[in-house]
Amino acid sequence: MPNEVIAHAPAGARIVDSAEMNLDEIIAEISSADEKGLDVARIHSGDLSIWSTMAEQTRRLTALGIPYDVTPGVPSFAAAAAALNQELTLPGVAQTLILTRTSTRSTAMPNGEDLTTLGRSGATMAIHLSIMNLDMVTSQLLPLYGADCPVVVVFRASWPDEMILRGTLSNIQKIVAKSGVDKNALILLGRSLSRPDFSESYLYSVSREREVETQDDVKPVSADTD
Repeated sequence: MPNEVIAHAPAGARIVDSAEMNLDEIIAEISSADEKGLDVARIHSGDLSIWSTMAEQTRRLTALGIPYDVTPGVPSFAAAAAALNQELTLPGVAQTLILTRTSTRSTAMPNGEDLTTLGRSGATMAIHLSIMNLDMVTSQLLPLYGADCPVVVVFRASWPDEMILRGTLSNIQKIVAKSGVDKNALILLGRSLSRPDFSESYLYSVSREREVETQDDVKPVSADTD
């Protein structure tokens, strides 16, 4: 967690680094503070809705009768897209974004959620927690997306030392290896990452405006029921 975030803690606050703590120890800290009538701010990086371990923590708090509320953060895929000045869904190119990860030291992936299965959709993919598995990512997705499919690796999106590495499925491994990036990076993959020739959205199109005008010109006809 950046020191700039911790600096917002009020004077006299007890600051606990939970990086090396297990779940029992974390909940014990929260429970002890609650018994003393103190407030706890549990700070996570990214957003709590994905891969945050929030569910297991809130389940414990609920069982202990400790009230809590959830404040959303910025997910890394959104921060990465902002760093790229990129919309990940483009009309006529990609309208689906798959958020997934691979298994390293973390919990195994459920059946049917492997990259090969997900990749058959051809959707844009945001692959989290997987930079150490880049060899597996490229080998499994290259047959499905093609060697020239754009890949962007964003290291520490939105942080001061943010780094953006661009390549394709055929060369991204060499680019990442040369950079030295081996953690805290998101892998974005899909045709929407380099398609300047996409069509414009129907939402703001002139043809849609004309259709609305035409509909406004049509007057409803009431039937004579007498």
